[in-house]
Amino acid sequence: MSQGFVMSEVGHIVNLIPPVDITGGATGDRFSMENWTHASIIVQVGVSAAAFTKIILRECDAASGGNAVDIAFTLYAEETALGDTLGAKEDVAATGRTPSANNTIFYVIELDARHLADGFHWVELALTNGSNSVIGSAVAVLSGGRFANALSETVLV
Repeated sequence: MSQGFVMSEVGHIVNLIPPVDITGGATGDRFSMENWTHASIIVQVGVSAAAFTKIILRECDAASGGNAVDIAFTLYAEETALGDTLGAKEDVAATGRTPSANNTIFYVIELDARHLADGFHWVELALTNGSNSVIGSAVAVLSGGRFANALSETVLV
């Protein structure tokens, strides 16, 4: 018999971009991976007039976003009507990933802290967009914590 895991106790959940119209683009809260080994970032698209421009991930050397650098990442896409069938692993260049124009889709970005440059433990998600109305959101689930417990410390400050 196998057991599941309680994400709230063995991980840390960060509401990067609450559901919002990302017309003009949206940048999520920067979070620190200093005490975490992995981040799974889920980007959701509810309704879109057309596809937004890019999904971009950045590493930063400060909470303020200092010296932000666009980085490559791994992504799994769910762009079908089924809602739970992730596609094959994609290696995305630092220039980012252009999303589909479909409604009710999502993407999962997988990032290991070991892939961040030395001294760059802050991560920032950017959803670039022009004038297309797109309702989107993003949440990060951090795992592999050095000091994880049910009441883990903030990663935003």
